[in-house]
Amino acid sequence: MAEDLDLRGADADSAVEQLYAAHWRRLVRLAVLLLHDQTAAEDVVQDAFIALHRRWSRLRDADRAMAYLTQAVVNGSRSALRHRVVVERHARTAPRAEVVVETPVDAAGRRDAVRDALRHLSDRQREVLVLRHYLDWSEAQIADALGISPGAVKTHAHRGGQALRELLGDWWDRE
Repeated sequence: MAEDLDLRGADADSAVEQLYAAHWRRLVRLAVLLLHDQTAAEDVVQDAFIALHRRWSRLRDADRAMAYLTQAVVNGSRSALRHRVVVERHARTAPRAEVVVETPVDAAGRRDAVRDALRHLSDRQREVLVLRHYLDWSEAQIADALGISPGAVKTHAHRGGQALRELLGDWWDRE
């Protein structure tokens, strides 16, 4: 995490370079889980680093740089998803197919099934579940990053978990 880096007093170039080297992959994986698109995920993360670089002099606490980046990635992913919905709405020519998730037999199959099922959750449910299960964040950390209350985090996690159980069946509970 950024706590391992000493960013106090660092200039924007040096700080962003250190954060980039230490956290680029993790932030891209987070964005891929939210967007389901590697290229779009890399674009969102790159935009987050550019925004941090531009705002470095206004950042009050260098130790919060990673929180800023994570929130920028989540917000950028949200924006990309909203844009995608608009594009799909205008390009849609066929009715939506029924969601069918087959029982996965291996780790790659499970990962793909979960990724597909996550697409059918609300944005907020997907964000909460990804931050909780992928980054192993506490409710307080998720609430802070998303700008919602801890109670809302619990609600979204519960409802998202229920939806995943319905989509994925019993094996979701064993994960």
